[in-house]
Amino acid sequence: MHAGYRGRGYPQYYRGKWVVELTTISALILTYNEEDNIEDCLKSLIWCNEIIVIDSYSDDQTVEIARKYTDKVYQRIFDDFASQRNYGLDKVSSEWVLVIDADERVTYELKEEIQQVLLAPQAEAYKIPFRNYFLGKWIRYCGWYPDYHLRLFKKEKARFVNKVHEKVDIKGDINKLSAAIDHYTYKSISQFIRKTDYYTTLAAKEMYLQGKQFNIFNLIFNPVWRFIKMFIVKRGYKEGIYGFILSVLYFFYAFLKYAKLWDIKNNGGK
Repeated sequence: MHAGYRGRGYPQYYRGKWVVELTTISALILTYNEEDNIEDCLKSLIWCNEIIVIDSYSDDQTVEIARKYTDKVYQRIFDDFASQRNYGLDKVSSEWVLVIDADERVTYELKEEIQQVLLAPQAEAYKIPFRNYFLGKWIRYCGWYPDYHLRLFKKEKARFVNKVHEKVDIKGDINKLSAAIDHYTYKSISQFIRKTDYYTTLAAKEMYLQGKQFNIFNLIFNPVWRFIKMFIVKRGYKEGIYGFILSVLYFFYAFLKYAKLWDIKNNGGK
C-alpha cells in the first residue's frame, strides 16, 4: 500500500515562509488489460494521498497488480470515457484530482511542481504538458510537444463531458504547469492500428449522435490536411522517418473516422 502524500500536515517552506500543507490529492486511473503498463504508472503516483483505479473488467493481471498499490480498485462495465471518469470522480475523497492513464508516468519534476503549487493554488485547474513517445522515441514535432492536457483540478469544480475525446468542464480559472507527463503512447504499428480501429468507431458514433452530416469533402480533404499539418506545418519532417510514419498513420485515422460515419449513416445508425 502506498504511503500517501508525505508532506500532508507537515511544515513546508514556500515563498520565504513555513506553511502547513493541508491540501489532499487523489490520482484517478482508468484501466482495461493494462498489465504491461499499470505498475510503472502506479509507482509514479505513490506520493498521492489516494489512488483510485476504475477497471473495465480486465481479463489479465491488471487488477491484481493495482491492488498491490491501492485498495480502491473498482470495476465498472465501460460505456464511454466521460461516464467512466465521472464514476471515478464520485469515488474520490481528496480536494484535488490528478487524472492519469495507464501508459503515462508522472515525472519527479512534475510531482515536485504539483506539491509546491498545491501549497497555495492560484487556479481551480492546471494543464500539464505531455512528452509523447512513438515507437520508443520522444516526438518533439508533429504538434506532439508541448501537448497540454487539463489533468489536475479541484474535484468540486469539474465534470467530464464527451464520449470519446472526453474533456473536463471546469468552473474556475485554469493555469499551466511546466513539468511534463511522460506518455508512452504507441509501442508498435500494430498497436496503433488496433487502437485506431477502436477509437475511430467511437468517434464516428459520437459524430452520428451529434447529428453531423457526412460529406465527401471531409472524407478526402480532412485526412490530407491532417498529414500536411503534422508533417509540414508542425515540422514533423524534423523527426525523420518517425515523423513521416506518424503523419501517414494519422491520415489513415482521419480517413477511417469519416468512412465509418458514412458506414453508420448508410446502415441506418448501426
